[in-house]
Amino acid sequence: MKAHLLFENGDFDRSWVAPIGAAELESDLGIPQVYSAMAHGDRFLQDTARRLLLSPVLDPATIRYRQAILADCVGNAETVRAFYDIAVEAIERDKREWLFGMDKPDSVLGRSVRVLEVFVGLLRRLRTLAEARVSDFPSAGFQGLFRALSTEVDEAYLHEVEGHLRRLGRRSILMSGRLGEGNVGTGYVLRRPPRRNLRDRLLGDRAGFEFEIDARDEGGTHAVGELRMRGIALAATALARSSDHILSFFEALRFELGFYLGCLNLRDYLVGRGQAVCFPDPQPIGLALEARGLYDPSLSIVGAASVVGSDISLRGMDLVVITGANRGGKSTFLRSLGLAQLMMQSGMFVAADSFRSEVRRAVFTHYRREEDATMTRGKLEEELARARDLVGSIRPGDLVLFNESFASTNEREGSEIARQLIHALVDSGVKVAIVTHMYDLAHSLWAEGRSASAFLRAERLPDGQRTFRVVPGEPASTSHGPDLYDQIFETPGPASAERSAAGVPPTAQSIGGQAS
Repeated sequence: MKAHLLFENGDFDRSWVAPIGAAELESDLGIPQVYSAMAHGDRFLQDTARRLLLSPVLDPATIRYRQAILADCVGNAETVRAFYDIAVEAIERDKREWLFGMDKPDSVLGRSVRVLEVFVGLLRRLRTLAEARVSDFPSAGFQGLFRALSTEVDEAYLHEVEGHLRRLGRRSILMSGRLGEGNVGTGYVLRRPPRRNLRDRLLGDRAGFEFEIDARDEGGTHAVGELRMRGIALAATALARSSDHILSFFEALRFELGFYLGCLNLRDYLVGRGQAVCFPDPQPIGLALEARGLYDPSLSIVGAASVVGSDISLRGMDLVVITGANRGGKSTFLRSLGLAQLMMQSGMFVAADSFRSEVRRAVFTHYRREEDATMTRGKLEEELARARDLVGSIRPGDLVLFNESFASTNEREGSEIARQLIHALVDSGVKVAIVTHMYDLAHSLWAEGRSASAFLRAERLPDGQRTFRVVPGEPASTSHGPDLYDQIFETPGPASAERSAAGVPPTAQSIGGQAS
């Protein structure tokens, strides 16, 4: 029996390992904050969230399959948590039974009987709960799980299993065997005891011959014990396999429901802070990207009072260049774009009013780093080394996010390095989004006049205030650094004069710390 809550006709690869560049991607996009909000302190939920977010799904139909399941979870959160608790209880009970066990057949048989008795009770609870709420879960995923519970573990099946477990749990057994070569016993088989009528049970009549081992006959007792071990060995092995099979179902159910519980935790957190979430519209690999109110959820998670979203329409674009005012929200927008892509392709909701994008094979980042503390290489050398490793991993259909890359050298050289790298990636079928202060780079890309290139700017109002939104705009030769100088030193520069005329205090701060 399979849960199939992540894939309609398959299972998640439990031998998963983190992809190349995962640590850099997580740090650059602020994904650990998302993990934390999804986990609520539960390490298992955090690991589950990480595995799913870093395993992008390329099939839009599978993404929608998960979205429908998540929608059911949103509408029936308490029931889903009850399902999850049953799976957790099964796994914990199994651990307790097998913690101090031995490997002899009678020990294996006894443990398996006890574990299966627990599993049968939990399967009955799970099926009963599913049957009571089946109409509340219209998604194909939950309907498939409920059908499996109803047909594969119906009451007749569970009753039969309980009967077998009662017989296997008895101390006395019935077995058969025969003499083999050299009069050595062989062909031992565990048998079901014959039905005895009421007269035989009352009078204690037994068919066949009997013998008893004297209490002082240690050799005879040991020999009978060995015979018993041989008789139950096959049954113990089969029962242990049955126990493992049912355990694997509960483990898969816990893992798959754990992802959706993490989604519920994150959704409750964002919605509770007044932020919008939506189910995105995934498209096949192409050049679709449209969003309304797209924001960075990690800002809300770390405590920003209010987070501003951006509206974009970038259909048919394979290169997005983001420029504009210092501390205007450029890096924040880049993070929101990368997070939205990963969240969409895991089957989650997205932090936006609406979001539509094509799937991407993988997401990579190349962000500016701090100075190498070991002083073994310069900043430019370090950036070039990371770019080399990045190029070795990227494939057509990927998305690469650059943030202030190659600004560690002079503008002319940094622009030339970035320009050549960007052209090579775009020509290879890789989608690129770059935040840069290098006017030489941004303006040269603008001057090329490519129809598939989009240019966005961090919005700045006439009085110097930042809205923390990105809007379409040609690259400008200034990043409006004097605005920040005026704010910090409260000097009567042009920007502060405009603010004074508008009645804005010189040290007025902008929304929620959403600067970048």
